[in-house]
Amino acid sequence: MSRLVTVSNRVALPSQLQAAQGGLAVGLRAALEESGGLWFGWDGGVDERLAGARAPRLQEANGVRYATLRLSRSEYNRYYLGFANQVLWPLFHYRMSYIHGDNDRLTGYWAVNRLFAEHLPPLLGGDELIWVHDYHFIPLGQLLREQGVDAPIGFFLHTPFPPWDIWRALPGHEALLAALCRYDLIGFQTAIDRDNFLDCLAHAPAPPERPPRLGVFPIGIDVDQVAAQAQRGLDSQQGRRLERSLGGRRLVVGVDRLDYSKGLKSRFEAYERLLEAHPEQRDGVTFLQVAPISRGDVPEYEEIREHLEYLAGHINGRFAEYDWMPLRYLNRGFHRTNVLGFLARSDVGLVTPMRDGMNLVAKEFVAAQDPADPGALVLSTHAGAAQELDAAVQVNPYNLDELVEGLHRALTMPLAERRERWERMVGILRRNDIHRWRTAFVETLREAHSARGAGAA
Repeated sequence: MSRLVTVSNRVALPSQLQAAQGGLAVGLRAALEESGGLWFGWDGGVDERLAGARAPRLQEANGVRYATLRLSRSEYNRYYLGFANQVLWPLFHYRMSYIHGDNDRLTGYWAVNRLFAEHLPPLLGGDELIWVHDYHFIPLGQLLREQGVDAPIGFFLHTPFPPWDIWRALPGHEALLAALCRYDLIGFQTAIDRDNFLDCLAHAPAPPERPPRLGVFPIGIDVDQVAAQAQRGLDSQQGRRLERSLGGRRLVVGVDRLDYSKGLKSRFEAYERLLEAHPEQRDGVTFLQVAPISRGDVPEYEEIREHLEYLAGHINGRFAEYDWMPLRYLNRGFHRTNVLGFLARSDVGLVTPMRDGMNLVAKEFVAAQDPADPGALVLSTHAGAAQELDAAVQVNPYNLDELVEGLHRALTMPLAERRERWERMVGILRRNDIHRWRTAFVETLREAHSARGAGAA
């Protein structure tokens, strides 16, 4: 069996896997352990004195090798903070007004991709299958080919992919589209994303002679693992503290990174309107929003943080009682077990991004529920998960009245309906779990590389 090589912007190092890592890190680690694989990427650190040549730091655990590089301050500013987070991220989420593009950021992005492409080949042994993850490394496949790597190379995009009219706003979009076409396989979360890519190819000035194979591979979770971990979180000291603090009230939970794509502002406003329109809900429901800070050095993220703090204070100031706080807004992360425990205790999972590639929190909420008395999921139609979880209460996050109605419907849904919806959703999650996702991608990549090689011959 070929050794699997995973390339991602951040590497889930062995010391971190038991902390706040999500299901993706767990699933990739399992795949790497099967083949004695390699995980290669950035270590998350920035060295102010770093310049020029460097060597990857190597670690090994459970048969998996971990190789990480550190970035200089200039590389971090141009590649990660600049192009990845202030150009690609907003563009892939259709937030055009947040794009800050220029040639310097674009050049820095290509330079860091070239740095990784130069350091990966010496770590290869000759029988590998390379799986590149996400928008940070769009050019990496092309650059590895230029380094003489002839192994199967696949790319999986975890975010949405935009249509042509948005893609063409990207600085250097023609070269990046051509670079994507050097992969043997490109995987997308949904058919919409795949079709948007095809739309971009149709507008390309020079279509590739041998286009990559395209596939839809909606990422899943390990349902049993999530359920077991959620139960541990529910039974933990933190879980019991949460239960005591609620005083018998129902619980609505949202878990998101602090990001403008997650729809938190609309979510808070909808909750305020719910309490306005349905006074019977007052003092009977608590909304817990966990939103750890991410990309705090991007100005737009500081702006949204300040606005959400204002909204939280406004809502609590308007509706709170001496023994009830309507909205608990927590700007920090928690251990994964605790987060899953929060989801297990919740009566409603509120997952309403303005646009999301998949959103595994929606799937984790379903897996964490008690089959005998499951909560209801309120899910944005603009999340990739909505393509599979059609039994959720689906809402348009751009329509505040629809958000309010969806939340109220979830809070008042009869048990029989909640059970029926949950059974449909958990059945889908079991069929399309994390193991099927990575197995399907790896097998398709192997086939695509063989077919491409035959076509070249």
